[in-house]
Amino acid sequence: MRARYAILLFWVLYASCLYSQTRLDTPEMYIGIHGGATASAGMFSPKINGADNIIQSALIGGNGGAVFRYYGHKYCGLQAELNYMQRGWQEKYDATDTTSAGSYTRRLHYIELPFLMHIYFGSESVRGYLNLGPEIGYCLKEQWSGTKQTTQTAQYGKLDNPFDWGIAAGAGMYVRTKKAGAFQLELRFDFSFGDYFSNRKTAYFSSSHAMDLSLNIGYLWEIKSK
Repeated sequence: MRARYAILLFWVLYASCLYSQTRLDTPEMYIGIHGGATASAGMFSPKINGADNIIQSALIGGNGGAVFRYYGHKYCGLQAELNYMQRGWQEKYDATDTTSAGSYTRRLHYIELPFLMHIYFGSESVRGYLNLGPEIGYCLKEQWSGTKQTTQTAQYGKLDNPFDWGIAAGAGMYVRTKKAGAFQLELRFDFSFGDYFSNRKTAYFSSSHAMDLSLNIGYLWEIKSK
């Protein structure tokens, strides 16, 4: 149900954007690459039993991928990406607790496909922009290290759902040159609706998903029509 509403909202916003903007005489197309650092956290409900003294901190990882961007209308376009992203979470005992058992790290490696509405503004050479839209992903690999922090093992098992989906929202700017392409910087927030673990009535978690914040730099080359 959440997926249906999210996709419907995306298409309503995109159609409204196209309807209100002037079509370009010469569409703009770009291909390129981007990458940077990601801070990821796991969102679990209900709280883990025995976790009163556990602090969950953001897991720092990397991300990067390929970008395709198309402008058919003034101020409004589409952007598709194929990305690799590291996400997960870290757990450790509060330093004031003398029974500290160390720390635990869970790192998950995803391949993701965002499909974004791209709204831009500014001059021909310097533009700000907003990205918004749905994304899907699949976990290729799981890694964990350290010491399990509780006797409750619900969050330590193998993922029940390697598939993921969510929404992405980003803001950034880029400098467009005549011959050297475009250089950009973007801050992006990703919110996952897909659960890591089963959310059946008999399962421990009712929800267990990811939330990520990333800062990326990118380079795009304009494909000019003859």
